[in-house]
Amino acid sequence: MANRGLLKQIVGDFSLPDSSPFAKLLDSCIRSKSLHGVHRLHARIIKSPFASETFILNSLITCYEQNGPSTAAIQFFLRMMESGIQPDELTLASVVSACATLSAIKEGQQIHARVVKCDKLRDDLVLCNALVDMYAKCNRIEDARCVFDRMQVRNVVSETSMVSGYAKAASVETARFMFTKMTHRNIVSWNALIAGYTQNGENEEALRLFCLLKRESICPTHYTFGNLLNACANLADLQLGRQAHAHVLKHGFRFQFGEESDIFVGNSLVDMYMKCGSVEDGNRVFKNMLDRDWVSWNAMIVGYAQNGHGNKALELFKNMLASGEKPDHVTMIGVLSACSHAGLVEEGRHHFSSMSMDYGLLPLKDHYTCMVDLLGRAGCLNEAKNLIETMPMKPDAVVWGSLLGACKIHRDISLGKYVAEKLLEIDPSNSGPYVLLSNMYAELGKWGDVVRVRKLMRKRGVIKQPGCSWIEIQGHVNVFMVKDKRHAQKKEIYSVLNALMKQMKRAGYLPDACDQEPYDEEESESEFAISYQMNLPPRAAVG
Repeated sequence: MANRGLLKQIVGDFSLPDSSPFAKLLDSCIRSKSLHGVHRLHARIIKSPFASETFILNSLITCYEQNGPSTAAIQFFLRMMESGIQPDELTLASVVSACATLSAIKEGQQIHARVVKCDKLRDDLVLCNALVDMYAKCNRIEDARCVFDRMQVRNVVSETSMVSGYAKAASVETARFMFTKMTHRNIVSWNALIAGYTQNGENEEALRLFCLLKRESICPTHYTFGNLLNACANLADLQLGRQAHAHVLKHGFRFQFGEESDIFVGNSLVDMYMKCGSVEDGNRVFKNMLDRDWVSWNAMIVGYAQNGHGNKALELFKNMLASGEKPDHVTMIGVLSACSHAGLVEEGRHHFSSMSMDYGLLPLKDHYTCMVDLLGRAGCLNEAKNLIETMPMKPDAVVWGSLLGACKIHRDISLGKYVAEKLLEIDPSNSGPYVLLSNMYAELGKWGDVVRVRKLMRKRGVIKQPGCSWIEIQGHVNVFMVKDKRHAQKKEIYSVLNALMKQMKRAGYLPDACDQEPYDEEESESEFAISYQMNLPPRAAVG
């Protein structure tokens, strides 16, 4: 902390002439983000004759809000109110910011009511900005807009808070409109809009915004690159991801200085490469990082598991524990998934029980789903069923669906019927259980039951969603759906598919039993129905 000598002098000196040394050190704590210094000063202030000075108390609240914990700022504010000490506008803004951090909407509304009653505070720009930001972060975008519209004066901070709030509320078009109306944009407002598009699945638009940002000579930050890499990961586009990596390196993020921003970008890179299936690149970035946190380890462990490297994921988990880093719920999802893909039933059982016993983590629904998947793959169907029925939370369609898939693999028609009924209780309109059950009957040659299931689907108005696949060729994405023959090159496509099918049959390919049921001519064509092309524009390069 800055001014260490002055702090030592104050700690030992009980005869200070005034509070100015305390004010000076509190300001230093705010600038240096020294929580330890705040605690020491607070303890000394309480023992001094200046403990009730409004300026000192206001500064302490600001210190706690900026350095944490935010709960301390709110608690300290409440004690001030009980003592009859009147806070100034900066103190109220600090407490509102603490409410935003904690999503403490009730306390924030109470402070807002106090502001509305006071003419002096009502039009304060800093305080109004804090209120807009608090409502936006608490998902109360209409309340944020109400404060924003009543402000006599606005600046880039208030406008950026609204852009971020609308983006968070999935109103990205409104966010974009407000962004275009801003008189002055900064990198924070750019980041807010890019994050909004990424978080709402509009990854292509997020990439276009980054290109526009570069053309306007705005310098990106680690947060910009985090969202850019996340968009590339969501698209699973390795080529775009590598272009983004090149931009990261050009801006000096080399992950060898141990700074927080470097770790953030490094973690985003690892996650991107793993989601794009480039395990070697992800591992290379991970190894080159000077400092790592739990997010770094999780990205690698989950990435290994998702890419079929179960044993590597479990080995890395051991290294994580040896490094002193504690696992969290995400870590354990990766570990259990790795056990499932590697077929390590006993090890999976061990890790599942160790969550609460060794790490103090109560299993969530996703952990139970991983265990059901593990047991189902191994053929332990009854154990998986018992685990579902003893879950502390209500089982959802995902966990039952995992067991139904296992019943199909192991041809347990009796348990399959039971599980399908459970799934239909949860969502009668979901075609998945009907289709899986129908296929199970077909594989066993029970065509009467197949017909019964299909009639039940028609009676309940359940429609099977058509299959869909896509491929990118020369910057254009071609999307193909079943029974849709509008593709411009459908004749060539069918010709190639027919030739491939003949080669497959000559090589010994036999269709599954469920494919041997006779269909009418129209349905038989659906085996090769690959037809519809979405004429998407060529995907722009990053930068």
